[in-house]
Amino acid sequence: MNWQDKLSDTRNNLRNLNAAIPDTARAFGALGKTVKEGGSLDYKTKELIALGMSIAARCEPCITLHTEALINTGASREEVSDVLAMAIQMGGGPSMMYAAKALECFDELSV
Repeated sequence: MNWQDKLSDTRNNLRNLNAAIPDTARAFGALGKTVKEGGSLDYKTKELIALGMSIAARCEPCITLHTEALINTGASREEVSDVLAMAIQMGGGPSMMYAAKALECFDELSV
């Protein structure tokens, strides 16, 4: 399965979950909006952090969503690569494997 298909599947799964638990989904969405709009860091920086955490947590669906968000902010491959290096340093071998997935995702979704 390619990354575009994984992104589509993730969105479909989230829509299904949101329909099943709408109050929780709205509350989580409000939390996300508050976190992304508030504070002293800009949105792109917050998404770079989220990508690093996605790798460390080994969450492939998270990688797809945050990679897409970073592409939409205009993040460069070099910026993403710096995050991947930091995630590897913090998470060791397993993070290295998920960093490789994240770079593949970035390259595919950037086309």
